[in-house]
Amino acid sequence: MACVLRLPIVQRWIRCIGLQVGTGGCAIEVMGGGQVVNTSERACCGADRKGSCATPVVCIVDGDAAVRRCLDALVCAAGWQPRSFASAEELLAEPLIPCPACVVVSVELPGLSGLELQRRLADRPEISVIFASAQSNVEVTVRAMKAGAVDYLTKPVARESLLRAIAEGIDRSRARVEREAELRALRTQYDSLSSRERQVMDLVIRGRLNKQAADDLGISEITVKAHRGRVMRKMRVSSLADLVRAGERLGPRLFVARGDLVR
Repeated sequence: MACVLRLPIVQRWIRCIGLQVGTGGCAIEVMGGGQVVNTSERACCGADRKGSCATPVVCIVDGDAAVRRCLDALVCAAGWQPRSFASAEELLAEPLIPCPACVVVSVELPGLSGLELQRRLADRPEISVIFASAQSNVEVTVRAMKAGAVDYLTKPVARESLLRAIAEGIDRSRARVEREAELRALRTQYDSLSSRERQVMDLVIRGRLNKQAADDLGISEITVKAHRGRVMRKMRVSSLADLVRAGERLGPRLFVARGDLVR
């Protein structure tokens, strides 16, 4: 659908974010009657928006529809998937985004504030947060940055500053997504272990020798070696050091939760 904006608003945001009227990418054309239309037909504004993870997602949260449309166009022109929301509540109602993503959010929002949205997104580590505010407030800036914001930009936002912040946010998000995928794979591998294999793994990563583990479990050393070999295969590691690292990433909670610890 064409994005129709009144000319004075578009001119203001063209100056802010560097869009060029009537040029490539997400083109903006001046129409009769003082209207401006976003004529882009790029895939990132269409099919990918419906859920593809081939392209990183940039969520735009701003109470001003004109701002959302122009930032949507800028994000689209840069090759990312734009998704726009009028409030924090709208974004929070969305399902988790299983791909690299960041949020460009206004501090001043109807309902929940941008800072409150950042707090509530803390349990969605795959989403990076970038703030854009009409006011420069040192206290708010410090709070946002301490809570992990990628950047805190003051409107009108310079185009290059915004694109640079989004790129950094997506890089951070991609790293988190990859770490989470690796951790899910580790958990799946660990879940494939039998109760005895978990006991052997726990003893091995705590530094117990095969003979010591056998004494702890009341089984033969040969049996411990057999269990240890299966643990290595199922956890897809080739050395004791790799197994120890896998155990550290899984954390002791997994062992305790299943009641498999032998102390």
